[in-house]
Amino acid sequence: MSHPKKTGLIGGLGVKYGVKARKKYTELLTEKSRKHVCIQCGSLSVRRESVGIWVCSKCGLRFSGGAYTPSTKIGDTAERSTRTIR
Repeated sequence: MSHPKKTGLIGGLGVKYGVKARKKYTELLTEKSRKHVCIQCGSLSVRRESVGIWVCSKCGLRFSGGAYTPSTKIGDTAERSTRTIR
């Protein structure tokens, strides 16, 4: 009896946890692992170093952000509100 091939980022999960949960998990993993735009130099070279720590490989900027993305919705809202006060 042959086993089904494990493909993609969530291949190890198999049929467990439901379709919605597996799709959401796949989106998080792909967003985490792709390159993002640097807030200082503007190049597409920001990678995740660890949970919440992001590093630009071009200019060397290290900054904190979200666990899966460099910026969070709450952080964007806070930045907008402080920008209008100044």
